[in-house]
Amino acid sequence: MTSSGQDTHVYTHLEELRKRLIITFASFLVALVAAFLYAKPIYSWLVSDMDGKLTVLGPTDILWVYLMISGVFALAVTIPVAGLQVWKFVRPALTPEERRAALGYIPALAVLFAAGIAFGYFVLFPMVLSFLKGMAQGQVETMYTADKYFRFMLNLTLPFGLLFEMPVVVMFLTKIGILNPLRLAKMRKMAYFLLTVISITITPPDFISDILVIVPLLILYEFSITLSKWVYRKQLAAAPAEVPQS
Repeated sequence: MTSSGQDTHVYTHLEELRKRLIITFASFLVALVAAFLYAKPIYSWLVSDMDGKLTVLGPTDILWVYLMISGVFALAVTIPVAGLQVWKFVRPALTPEERRAALGYIPALAVLFAAGIAFGYFVLFPMVLSFLKGMAQGQVETMYTADKYFRFMLNLTLPFGLLFEMPVVVMFLTKIGILNPLRLAKMRKMAYFLLTVISITITPPDFISDILVIVPLLILYEFSITLSKWVYRKQLAAAPAEVPQS
């Protein structure tokens, strides 16, 4: 291929990448606007189990709270769209079987993201909030602002929505040859260390809370390795000479 041909090829790829990014960003904006229309009832549902009302310190605080809530819902909608755009971008390099298999991963992205958010909101968030309330009880008068309350909630839930995508991402990367179970097994100690650090960082400083978060994340990593093995073995059975052994 001549230099001119290579430049054209690179330009075509960049244009295709630009197109996929624009579609993903536009999808996020549309979903954000749609979610914002329902932000008020969602807000009411999220604070329905609180004893009192949250406070705001400025006229724009509630706007930012609604935007944060809308952003999470928009992200949930955008993740499968982004997955589809990634699939369309790499599709020319995949075999017909790989295209069909990779396309099947996209719905799982939305399901696992929702599962991670649910785990963070229904398990981790009330546990941490209860711990912090217990520390403050009888010592200070607590008054939560809406902005800080929802920022705190998102810090505990959004990371889990992203971490729960691990199995699908690992399966896809295994399918296209970037990862394999041997590499994942070699990375186990480092992965365990990073997941443990994340867990300890976002949970209260007590052993039970740490275990409640660390264990699901480690199980998730091992489940990802198991899925990678399954995909890898299918590749070996289909084309043993083409699949790297390490």
